[in-house]
Amino acid sequence: MWSELTKAIASFKIPADWIGIRVVKEIAANHYVRDGLPQSNGKSTTVGAMLEVLVNGSLGYAATNSLELPSLQAAAEIAYKQALAASQWGIYPFRETERPKVVGEYNSPFLEPLDALSPGEINDLLVRICHTLKVDEKIVQTTASASTSEKQSWFVSSNGSQVYQKFLSIGTHYGAIAQDGAIVQQRSNNGWQAHCYQGGLELLKQDHLWQRVQQIGEQAIELLTAEECPSTRTHLVLAPDQMMLQIHESVGHPLEIDRILGDERNYAGGSFVNTSDFGKLVYGSPLMNITFDPTVAGEYASYGFDDTGVVATREYVIKEGVLKRGLGSLESQARAKVPGVACARASSWNRPPIDRMANLNLEPGNASFDEIIRDIEHGVYMESNRSWSIDDRRYKFQFGCEYAKLIENGKLTKTLRNPNYRATTPEFWHSLVQISDDANWQIYGTPFCGKGEPNQSIWVGHGSPVCVFADVEVFGGG
Repeated sequence: MWSELTKAIASFKIPADWIGIRVVKEIAANHYVRDGLPQSNGKSTTVGAMLEVLVNGSLGYAATNSLELPSLQAAAEIAYKQALAASQWGIYPFRETERPKVVGEYNSPFLEPLDALSPGEINDLLVRICHTLKVDEKIVQTTASASTSEKQSWFVSSNGSQVYQKFLSIGTHYGAIAQDGAIVQQRSNNGWQAHCYQGGLELLKQDHLWQRVQQIGEQAIELLTAEECPSTRTHLVLAPDQMMLQIHESVGHPLEIDRILGDERNYAGGSFVNTSDFGKLVYGSPLMNITFDPTVAGEYASYGFDDTGVVATREYVIKEGVLKRGLGSLESQARAKVPGVACARASSWNRPPIDRMANLNLEPGNASFDEIIRDIEHGVYMESNRSWSIDDRRYKFQFGCEYAKLIENGKLTKTLRNPNYRATTPEFWHSLVQISDDANWQIYGTPFCGKGEPNQSIWVGHGSPVCVFADVEVFGGG
């Protein structure tokens, strides 16, 4: 692949300042079972190339699903003409320094290859999960799914870059819906599609699988007779599976530099953060330490290099509550004049890279889970996201969870159903008063973070401990 792509760049007859080719090949499979009956089984292979050209300070893009030299040449010419036309109206002159030379390789860790089980064996496993979830006749629906992906990318450039990356990933989901008359409750394995990781089939065959499946079914039934979550202001304790979405929506998206600059405003909204806030804004309490870290082994959005070839490194985005750097590529860093990270990412071969979250993690503290609960006189503990709403500036939000427990005098007591909470982003993160330790730090992921026009649905990972927030508005209601 290297020699063909390098020769292609050398043969292009366009007076560009810089040329890059990113080839992506992905083999994906999915399996979905409902009520013990297989609903869909699919497998797809996609391959193509994105050509990127720098001319007079502007970048142009064109994609092709053929790796033959004439197709690559034609795409390069289209990208060149786009960049040349755009240069007359450019808002910022880019340079080759935004596309540094880099050579390297990255491979996802795994123990078992993704084809270690046949499609039939995976289906049998999902069918058994559905049957195990049905612990009672009041379970009216069960679902189980598994998806796998093997993605390879090759990146070469006219200034000598050669990067190869291979990603193996697997995502699983299962859940149950219980009904008793007008009362309907759902329970899933840490929220919808939360179990997404890099690795092999070993992630599907975990030791505690059947115990967890049984627990999910039992908790769905338990919720039918649980009390409604009270409406009050109190201590809120969030499990890592809900912290995943909290970090994603109220930290990740508002810190994307292209969003701050206005690039996303007509589609996905802007941000309450300004470029002048970096290095100054007290985003949350001193306990708040958020890292951008694509180097975590097995986390869903780990990689060695972003899709423009920038080396991925662990960086503090927020340290001791203070905003330090944004989620922005070299292009956005140059435009905004603020520090960023290696986060130019594209969802496929036919999309250009844009500013995206990758692994965004809340660092752990020192307290055990028991110590956290022991110190709370009254509060509510919530698990697993069920619903979310946040405004287009990522300022006001309201989230709902699947499962909750009342905290009374330092103990978890009654189960609560329909738990919700609301706040503003600064108010909420300033109310962070306690963080659990490494033993309670858990990683989850999402395969469907959407952004950009045309839309790009991309992988994101989040790690978090259990967290305590003081004086938060919680409420019930179906």
